[in-house]
Amino acid sequence: MNHSIFIMEDDQAIVEMVESYLTKEGYAVTVASDGEEGLRKFEQAEGKFDLVLVDLMMPKVDGMEVIRRIRAYSHVPILIMSAKDGDIDKALGLGFGADDYIAKPFSMIELSARLKAIIRRATQYAPIEMKAAPEQHMLRMGDLRIDLDNFAVFKHEEPVKLTSKEFEILRLFAAHPNRVYTKAQIYSQVWNDDYYGDENVINVHMSRLRDKIEDNPSEPRYIKTLWGIGYKWEGG
Repeated sequence: MNHSIFIMEDDQAIVEMVESYLTKEGYAVTVASDGEEGLRKFEQAEGKFDLVLVDLMMPKVDGMEVIRRIRAYSHVPILIMSAKDGDIDKALGLGFGADDYIAKPFSMIELSARLKAIIRRATQYAPIEMKAAPEQHMLRMGDLRIDLDNFAVFKHEEPVKLTSKEFEILRLFAAHPNRVYTKAQIYSQVWNDDYYGDENVINVHMSRLRDKIEDNPSEPRYIKTLWGIGYKWEGG
């Protein structure tokens, strides 16, 4: 079965280039030229898309708002395409729930590699968890309860809404307490891809995860930073 990619992009030259390449690669491609059309088509598709490519600067409804609305009811992998420079723009995009970003201009080879890695991780995630022994399907760490079967997290038995990548990072740390992970190792484990040296992707996800699970994110109980090395899980 061909994977289905939804492209939301108003630059026709980019759309034609990406659509042509992905079609030749065997993907089923759907296109929207603005955010309003994109949201309408996404809702009408009723979950058929395996990944969404979103440009940040779109007319009618911008990419940030598109991501926010999609994340309100869907965990579909989202890859940002952005021509903007600076960590702030990337951080804002990822903070709204995108899984990764690719900077314009980009090569089709790099785009294809990113898409394959994200889709592979998303499609393999559930089967891997179901291989675990029944007693491993629920992790309890301090005031957190992590339900691996249903990809759910509870703090003081209240649900915590995490993105797919935030959940995967949490699962990685909670399953290996006191183990130190470098940013490259986290990226390799969670994104299932080579690390490109841009720390912003990891920094943003770690910051947002701490905001959601820590009582005081500035003095975290669970996820500790080892400056110049990486992170480790200490809470219990």
